[in-house]
Amino acid sequence: MTTVTGVWQWLTDPAHWSGPDGIPARTLEHVQISLLALPVAVVIAVPAGILLGRSGRAAFLTFSVGSVGRAIPTFALLFIFASWDPVGVGDEAAVLALVLFAIPPLLTNTYIGLREVDHDALDSAVGLGMTSWQRLWRVELPLSVPLVSAGLRTTTVQVVATASLAAFVGGGGLGRYVVDGFGQQDTVLVMSGVVLISALCLATEGLLALLQRAATPPGLRAGAEGVATSV
Repeated sequence: MTTVTGVWQWLTDPAHWSGPDGIPARTLEHVQISLLALPVAVVIAVPAGILLGRSGRAAFLTFSVGSVGRAIPTFALLFIFASWDPVGVGDEAAVLALVLFAIPPLLTNTYIGLREVDHDALDSAVGLGMTSWQRLWRVELPLSVPLVSAGLRTTTVQVVATASLAAFVGGGGLGRYVVDGFGQQDTVLVMSGVVLISALCLATEGLLALLQRAATPPGLRAGAEGVATSV
């Protein structure tokens, strides 16, 4: 039996689609870990990016945070939190590590999105007598949607993929199949976990692409699609 055949048989075995260790339950755990981390990161990074982007200050700090954040391995953060007594092993360590993982790209993209708003549009808004808040809500945020949403889309897919590491510190999710497969030296189980994680990432990417298109003003959609493939 080849690995491909074994993976297909494993995935289509009804026994693997029920119970607490079944594919639906593990997928739900995986999504929960991701959804617990992302909103926290968004609440921290997006307002900070808007504030810094509007002021035009702290550019060096913003890009330094982004660079340092990307340089620190998520795996290292995971084990640091897991070995910290107030957190310990399990999903909580993974959520905290994913929050720190997601903040830098969200912060950087939001900052750039605000800084690249068309200056002529801003001048026109000032000329129309708009207040600072009106310019933010009516001009700056709508025009920054392509970059901000592209950053959110890319970060979300990365978080979903990285949530697989939760299983290495006793957490749940689809990464459990990969870790258990390595422990049992079961190649079919490892590859089945990899296939499921990849499928979830692709499904997330497709769903977010549709949402990004729906949230982007019609006149900016061509630019948004270009940004989404380049960020």
